[in-house]
Amino acid sequence: MTGRTRLSEGVMESQSEPQKQARGAGGTPGGIGIFLLGFALACAGAWLLTNQVVVSSEYFASGFMVPIINYHMNSFGLSLVPFIIGVAFLFFDAKSVAGWLLTIAGLVIILVGILMSLHIYFRPTSLFNTLVMLVLLFGGLGLILRSFKAIPQGVGGPSGQKPSN
Repeated sequence: MTGRTRLSEGVMESQSEPQKQARGAGGTPGGIGIFLLGFALACAGAWLLTNQVVVSSEYFASGFMVPIINYHMNSFGLSLVPFIIGVAFLFFDAKSVAGWLLTIAGLVIILVGILMSLHIYFRPTSLFNTLVMLVLLFGGLGLILRSFKAIPQGVGGPSGQKPSN
């Protein structure tokens, strides 16, 4: 009977112990080093690339020119009308569907007007610098995606050596 007890205790002990298997990026075995290297490369490439981008704006440049007095008028005030009417409807009745639609439409019109007035361009740089930025960014993204795949232990796994026969 003691043999059974020991046997059943051994089985129970092995079942209760959690399996300690290293998990990497994405829950796959291995790949955490590749993920961190890819993340660092992608961050460096993205920073260098966005550092070359210049964003400027004109205050609602989508206006029109009054020819007689040579004055540039913008259309920002007109874009506020649906927003103001929607807010007025909501103050009168907070459950007003028309009020909510006008308010949301007014906010969308304002946001689109701001985005349309932005001028985004890439500062001149050498071809070598541009290639370095793009290789860092997309090479890093490729390494990040590669780290999510399971790396077989025998085929150049974490030790980097092939299995011996």
